Amino acid sequence: MTTLPFLSRRTALLGAGIALMPCLPSFAAGLVPTPEQTEGPFYPAGFPADSDNDLVQVKGQAAQALGQVLHLRGRVIDLGGAARSGAIVEIWQCDAQGLYDHPRQPGRERRDAAFQGYGRVLVDAGGHYSFRTLKPVAYPGRTPHIHLKVATADGRMVTSQFYVAGDPQNERDGVFRRAVRAPGQRERIEMKLEPAPGLEPGAMATTMDIVIA
Repeated sequence: MTTLPFLSRRTALLGAGIALMPCLPSFAAGLVPTPEQTEGPFYPAGFPADSDNDLVQVKGQAAQALGQVLHLRGRVIDLGGAARSGAIVEIWQCDAQGLYDHPRQPGRERRDAAFQGYGRVLVDAGGHYSFRTLKPVAYPGRTPHIHLKVATADGRMVTSQFYVAGDPQNERDGVFRRAVRAPGQRERIEMKLEPAPGLEPGAMATTMDIVIA
């Protein structure tokens, strides 16, 4: 994947999110890597013109996406807790109706055009990334999830998914179950959501470090 510059037109809001949300410690050793998971059938067939890290507001549109806003942030680090600077993080997910922006998505014409659906960001020198997106929703056959892909500066590629901690559908989801077979893997992919009124009224927030072996 070609390294792309970090282009965000809303750095003030997202930067405030990083400042207000407490940093979780990264332990110096013994970290469990983020488990590899399937890319799924709906990785973008073509990238939207607006591919920044705010998926809730599409450039040039007045409308905001339907659904509950989620501020997702964290670091890309190695097994020792050191930052993997130069990494690119991509996320993609369905809209609040359970529809992806993809040619293979049945009912694609009904999807929320105000939801970007895909975003990418170049981490900073400390490995930090940040997205403004939606709390994921379920659709037939899958528990709520957000897809992610990380490409490091040295060519390592990791594809995985994040889930909502405590969602009762997780344990019935085959992709999720296969990803949490080893100790510590659940913590790598389950998002513990917290209200974030200091960031945005009605929004949720979570911190998820992505650990690259």
